[in-house]
Amino acid sequence: MDPLRSLVVVLGALGLLAVLFWPVRGLAWRWRRGLAASDRVEVEDALKHLWDAEYRQRSATLESLAGALGLSGRAAAELVDRLGRLDLLRHDAQGLRLTSDGRRDALRVIRIHRLWERYLADETGLDAREWHAHAERREHGTSDQQAEALAATLGHPRYDPHGDPIPTPSGDLPPHRGQPLTELAADVAAEIVHIEDEPEAVFAQIVALGLVPGMHVRVLERTPQRLRVQAESEEVVLAPVVAANVTVLARDEAPEPTAMLRLSAITPGESADVVSLAASCRGVQRRRLLDLGLVPGTRVTSELRGPSGDPTAYRIRGALIALRDDQAAQIYVQRAEVTA
Repeated sequence: MDPLRSLVVVLGALGLLAVLFWPVRGLAWRWRRGLAASDRVEVEDALKHLWDAEYRQRSATLESLAGALGLSGRAAAELVDRLGRLDLLRHDAQGLRLTSDGRRDALRVIRIHRLWERYLADETGLDAREWHAHAERREHGTSDQQAEALAATLGHPRYDPHGDPIPTPSGDLPPHRGQPLTELAADVAAEIVHIEDEPEAVFAQIVALGLVPGMHVRVLERTPQRLRVQAESEEVVLAPVVAANVTVLARDEAPEPTAMLRLSAITPGESADVVSLAASCRGVQRRRLLDLGLVPGTRVTSELRGPSGDPTAYRIRGALIALRDDQAAQIYVQRAEVTA
């Protein structure tokens, strides 16, 4: 063979080997890291499922694990075997149970997930239906140090935006509280403390109705087919299967919402006093409205609607400020009394 051609072949072979096996950056190294990351995600998701079953006092089984992670029965069995060898779970007559190490690791991932959901709710404009999926993608690559920095930035919150408690760094968290909305007696004042975010289709219906933790509710009517509920200043109707995903805590007293309406409902020339911002108004949007002076007691006057009806110009503390209808709908007001 021609010496030059031989040299080219050798150099080409060396180059190919470098592309495949170069430390850290080679394709083989990347493939191995990706495989290890995939295994870690599967293990951590399994631990979360087992902990959730324990927290809700339900039995975790091979079938429930397979369903939660979208695995075949054989793959789920192999995963359980791997978790057992890692001393993260026990499999006995009572089902699948976490060991102390498994519980510790599960709470670590759950803490990071719920911190990310809190961040996405408070610091971004991301739709509520997307928080869970985004947090799931971030939780597996967040270190303990990064999680603590995130918690400090958020002011060390105790609950995520769905009302789930955020475990402390040591794994402490309060017990489950409240009861399903379906079990709340009629005309009892209550506060929404938790909304289940799965299944996604049911959660989307709850989001569309504007129900969020912190909102005050009363059951006005209950039939086998529906619940008619007073939620802040409005009435909503829920199917029992949807209402079962809303957890409430009865309160001795709650504000009467009947005199309230949304700012978007007042017409040009009318004035109203701010009562509160909706519980669903979070993060950047909430801070902007507060910065504009929309705090309880502020007098607001609707001055002029845009040509298409949206936005509307409101006089707030002497300034004329345009708000879109979806922004004005986040502000609860009472019509100002007309004096002679």
